[in-house]
Amino acid sequence: MRANGAELMSTRRSHSEAELAAHACGPLAFMSQAQVLIGGLGFGFTLRAALGFLAPDANVLVAELLPEVIAWNRNPDYALGGDVVADPRVTVVQADVHDVLRSNTASFDGIMLDVDNGADAFTTSGNASLYESAGIAATVDALRPGGRVAWWSAHEDPGFVRALRRAGLQVATHRSRTHTTSKTRHSIIVAHR
Repeated sequence: MRANGAELMSTRRSHSEAELAAHACGPLAFMSQAQVLIGGLGFGFTLRAALGFLAPDANVLVAELLPEVIAWNRNPDYALGGDVVADPRVTVVQADVHDVLRSNTASFDGIMLDVDNGADAFTTSGNASLYESAGIAATVDALRPGGRVAWWSAHEDPGFVRALRRAGLQVATHRSRTHTTSKTRHSIIVAHR
């Protein structure tokens, strides 16, 4: 998938999307009735990986802004995420993740946000607000006690990490290969109180 000629997603380079789920959902593997939010369905790689970690009684809410992305994943002609969006643990809504975060205070044990290429808001200018003080606060407010949030970023983002720390969060940045054999790496920024 491309926007303005630049690659946003690839079916060949999905390792870092799966790593996003590992950092957010790995610690939830033994939690009963874990509640998880994924912002951005993409090609379903993060959702697939998250379901691999989560128990059978978990609930995963996926907020995807573009109805076309949801349709691609549900279309059996494409080998994307049809099986995972049909998983009984999953609810996919066509919605802006900003709205979902603001309307779900203290609701999620894990949140994964992969709605753009990072804080630069490459695809939609409105995505930038997720990385600003109000967006950070809404994301943190949507976490349950002990919850964690992970952001996917195409690059390292020291300014965003500093903003998270100013918000009182403990933060770690993990570099993840785009493909298991690739030299190119993306960043997974993980935070919790």
